[in-house]
Amino acid sequence: MIGNDWDIVLSSIWKSDGFKKFMKNVKKEYEMHTCYPLYDNIFNALKQTSYKDTKIVILGQDPYHGEGEAQGLSFSVQKGVKLPPSLQNIFKELYDDLGIKNGNNGDLTPWAKEGVLLLNSVLTVVKDSPASHKDLGWQLLTDHIIKLLNLKEEPVVFILWGNFARSKKKYITNPKHLIIESSHPSPFSARNGFFGSKPFSRANNFLKKNNIKEVNFTLPNHFED
Repeated sequence: MIGNDWDIVLSSIWKSDGFKKFMKNVKKEYEMHTCYPLYDNIFNALKQTSYKDTKIVILGQDPYHGEGEAQGLSFSVQKGVKLPPSLQNIFKELYDDLGIKNGNNGDLTPWAKEGVLLLNSVLTVVKDSPASHKDLGWQLLTDHIIKLLNLKEEPVVFILWGNFARSKKKYITNPKHLIIESSHPSPFSARNGFFGSKPFSRANNFLKKNNIKEVNFTLPNHFED
């Protein structure tokens, strides 16, 4: 289903009658409404970053709801799409923190390939209707994923931006892991603790201290491709 070790780690979920029934309901939503991301990209975060390779988790709430934006990775947009305000602020903090200047390319797939699991708690949304699938049932799966990552022997950094993401802190109990939390990068809250929180250097310093290869947060600029 995914194509990496998530197929094994989540095998009991994939095979369960409850999950199969749930996915029928998701399919129905896609048939009745315009939903994002594309159906084939719903599990993109898991496809791009295996369980074994996950070093950092950046937890989002639900996908962008504008046309052509969401690609199944939290905070990420497809190449050529104008950067949403939250992602602009993430890039601003990245520059202030590590001096990395990412341009107009908001496709965070290279981060995912570096071991950053860009996981939304809710994996789908109806067009132009934020949080429209928040009660569909996705959090049963994504909370379970967080609990499984908490069981990892290798240290993991969990980056929790905003109250929604921070509510998942209760599932991260393994003292081997690092939790980095702050306000959300949204323009409404970024100045209340997100700016200046230095999540990227803190995450990489923790990885380095634990003899884990640091993440390269530089993105190629594909805007003109």
